[in-house]
Amino acid sequence: MSTLTTTSRALALTRDNDDNPLWRIAGLLLRPLHLGLAFPSILYVAAMTVFLFRPPDLFSYYADRVAFGVLVFFVALRTMALRDKIPFFAGLSLPMLGLMALASFRALREPFDPQIWSIIASKYIVPFALFHIAVLVFRGAPQRRHFEIFVILALAYLVFIAIAFFVDARSLIFPRFILDESLGFHPDRARGPFLQAVANGVSLNILGILVIALSQKRKSVVGLLWLVLPLAVLATMTRAVWISFAVSTIVLGFRLIERRLQAACILLAVLGFLVGLTISFSDHSLKAALWDRTGERGPVAARLAVYDAGWAMFQDRPFTGWPAGGMYAELARRMEGYHLRTFYVHNTYLALLVEFGVPGLALYSVLFFNLFRLSWHGPRGESGPLAALRKVWPLLLSVYLFNAFFVDMAYQFVIGLVFTVAGMLCTPEESLA
Repeated sequence: MSTLTTTSRALALTRDNDDNPLWRIAGLLLRPLHLGLAFPSILYVAAMTVFLFRPPDLFSYYADRVAFGVLVFFVALRTMALRDKIPFFAGLSLPMLGLMALASFRALREPFDPQIWSIIASKYIVPFALFHIAVLVFRGAPQRRHFEIFVILALAYLVFIAIAFFVDARSLIFPRFILDESLGFHPDRARGPFLQAVANGVSLNILGILVIALSQKRKSVVGLLWLVLPLAVLATMTRAVWISFAVSTIVLGFRLIERRLQAACILLAVLGFLVGLTISFSDHSLKAALWDRTGERGPVAARLAVYDAGWAMFQDRPFTGWPAGGMYAELARRMEGYHLRTFYVHNTYLALLVEFGVPGLALYSVLFFNLFRLSWHGPRGESGPLAALRKVWPLLLSVYLFNAFFVDMAYQFVIGLVFTVAGMLCTPEESLA
């Protein structure tokens, strides 16, 4: 009888608490905490969306840092609640830590500069965290489906914006800062929210590879996107992007060993060639623009001059690199006679040599060698999207590394995509059961 009485009192107390407005307010305040802990994959793709739309020099300049901090907080809280182990992979974690340490110690020797620390975060800190967070978050099929949907939507958006720019439908482009010629680079090309045509082209290429590998059921959507993807890549007006996309499209079909996909990829390559011929024989302003871009030599000469100046700086300090605050000023001094708005090395590998010397490039080489090895060491019996991702992983890395010859990869959305997939491929074998 006493047990029944105690239970009745507990139920009555619960009903009283439910009627209490303070408890209702507390429940509403704790609801976001519950959702963040229950659906970390949604938080992850939300943060990646903020990275995609990170507009420099605008009022939401720090939005990406807020989104990143919220993601780290919830995943850390969830990891402690579940008593999960923090992932650590010596071949990947240690080189990334080494690059972070080199960049941080180099910046700490100079007066605080928020722009320098923002670049360090984009190139080293955020990718390091995203890689390990992805291992913790994308362990199940539902979580990977969230990432798949994000990839499809991101690709659809970038394709739409690029084609709208290509056909001069400027009113359809959003956000509007993409059209602001005072921001970023390449205002005359389809540069997307990255404000840089190479970064936009690399994202289109990588996302195109990912939708093929991840989407097992949404074949019609993927097929439609791939039909218009070549036009979006063409709109970037960037020769390196054109080359990497053409080669990767053909290799992709043979890598996945699907007859229909092989035929589709070859058909896309043939259609692209025919479209190029059609434009070349037409009397249209587009023809002039494409021919001018293909034969343009001014940017090539300026880029070679930057490479010469950067290589000379590396030879002056081959093992220590240049200080963070003086590197770009020294590069501008050595390029006297070139009236450029900003002076960058425009080559990821040369930038590493100039910034950190031989140790920086060595760590980067070790990191990407071990990233390539992820395609060789999959768990037994792996199937589905992860198996397809592992097949296309060397191609995805090759696209990234090829374009890194023509731009300093400081775009955290692009780097974040690569290291997110790397984290998914490092998912523990027991979590795949």
